[in-house]
This record gives sequence, C-alpha cells and structure tokens, in this order.
Amino acid sequence: MPTPLEACAREVLDVMPLVMRTVRAEMRRHRAPGLTVPHFRALAFLGNNAGASLSEVAEHVGLQLPSMSTLIDGLVTRGLVSRAPSATDRRRVTLNLTPSGQATLATSRRHSQDKLAARLASLSATEQATIMQAMQALRVAFTPEPESAQPG
Repeated sequence: MPTPLEACAREVLDVMPLVMRTVRAEMRRHRAPGLTVPHFRALAFLGNNAGASLSEVAEHVGLQLPSMSTLIDGLVTRGLVSRAPSATDRRRVTLNLTPSGQATLATSRRHSQDKLAARLASLSATEQATIMQAMQALRVAFTPEPESAQPG
C-alpha cells in the first residue's frame, strides 16, 4: 500500500499531464498567427526571465543551440524579441521581449486563462480554493533555489 507521500506524487504524475495538455491546447488556439508552440514557449520563458541567454531559453524549450538560434532569429525579425550585449559579460547576449512581444504574450495568456477559468467554473468555491492552495504549495515545492543556495 502506498504511503500518503507516494500517493500524492502519483496523483501529481497522473493529473499534471491532463492539465498541461489542456493548457497547451488553449495556448495553441490563442497564439498569434505564425507562432509555433516552441516560439510561444520561448516568449513565455522570456516573459518570466528577462535577460536570459540563448542557452537558457534552449534548455527550457528543449532545443539544441543552433535550432534555438534560428527560432530566436525569427522572433527578432518579427519584432517580438530583442538581443542586447550583457552589461556584465561582453561574451554574453541577453534576450528580452519587446513591447510587441509582451503584448503578444499577454493576449495569448489572457485568452487561455479565460478558457481555463470557464473549465474551473464548474467546481465549487471550496474546490477552487483548494486548487489555489495546492497550486501555491506546488509553486513553493518546485521553484528552483537560487544558485548561491544550492549545494555545490
């Protein structure tokens, strides 16, 4: 018989793919024309990680550096992302959303959030509050520690 901790981990493993499938489908439906899912994932990552490097975005999206470079080139050409030299390391290039990229991301997120809210509307207020508490707990459990706090 599984322990409560094992049952909790199993439930997260079973439910999260269902939630993410729905989130991805809604994000696909509401992204700007011509944006692929990897484009959108790169925009979302940069929306949460301003000044990230190409390597950091590639790791998040799951692409090799040459493919990520091509993808970012396309976003730069469309005016959604800007490149700038790092203020602290001249060998590093930082990536940021442009105002147009921020607006594109915000619009897609707003439409997707509205669709998810419609799905969650069938739950009671108590169930919605329980989900909020669970999401906050998961955020704490899965937010990476800062580099300086990690054991070396």
